[in-house]
Amino acid sequence: MFICGFLGVAGLLCLAEAAGRLGFVSTVQFPLASTVLLTAAGLAADPEFLLDVGLTFAGWALGLLLTVALAVPAGLLLGSVPAIERALRPLIEFLRPIPSVALIPLAAFVFTERLDMKVAIIVYASTWPILINTMYGLKEVDPLAKDTLRAFGFGRLAVLLRVSLPSTAPFIATGIRVAATIALILAISTELLAGGSDGIGAFIILAGSSPDGLTLTVAATVWAGLLGIATNGVFVWAERRLFHWHPGTRR
Repeated sequence: MFICGFLGVAGLLCLAEAAGRLGFVSTVQFPLASTVLLTAAGLAADPEFLLDVGLTFAGWALGLLLTVALAVPAGLLLGSVPAIERALRPLIEFLRPIPSVALIPLAAFVFTERLDMKVAIIVYASTWPILINTMYGLKEVDPLAKDTLRAFGFGRLAVLLRVSLPSTAPFIATGIRVAATIALILAISTELLAGGSDGIGAFIILAGSSPDGLTLTVAATVWAGLLGIATNGVFVWAERRLFHWHPGTRR
């Protein structure tokens, strides 16, 4: 699968390079693929860009950790107590479809610190996949296992911790993996749309005013995509190692 993906990307880059060299695409409007790749390689040794990458990931990590700390207990509560789930379901279905990017201007008025705004947007956007996956995972728990523990006198909390939570863990992990990618997208989007002077998004905005602005902007965007792929890959690897026994991870 990796080789097929690599060949597909390489083929696309070769087509883009050929289109620019042969004049099918104006290099004024879009730089050559080789030029973009060379510029992207240079950014890997640029201290300013690396600092911005670190600041983006700092906000990403803080937002994702806070999301997990809030969404997992909330999902366990809603999935374990049907009355609460029925009461809050309309609110969840109302809030979940709201585009998170559309809330960035509102968050800019509420939060004076850029990091606080970034974390708040990340928490809002990343909560839903973890919350929904946790609730769904609880519904997939074997009822016989829960009934067996109850027959031995274990209470609701003990059943949740000993049976429901371990069975739901792979679903939670999948939700966290999806949320991690969403969190990175929102971290960069917030830096792009809300201003500021740090982060990958701010670097892309400032790159546009440089002499080689177009090439530098595309190269930084390429790095944003590569970091997203790497982040997802790390979570997929961890998911397979931790839950190798679960059918959903054997892919």
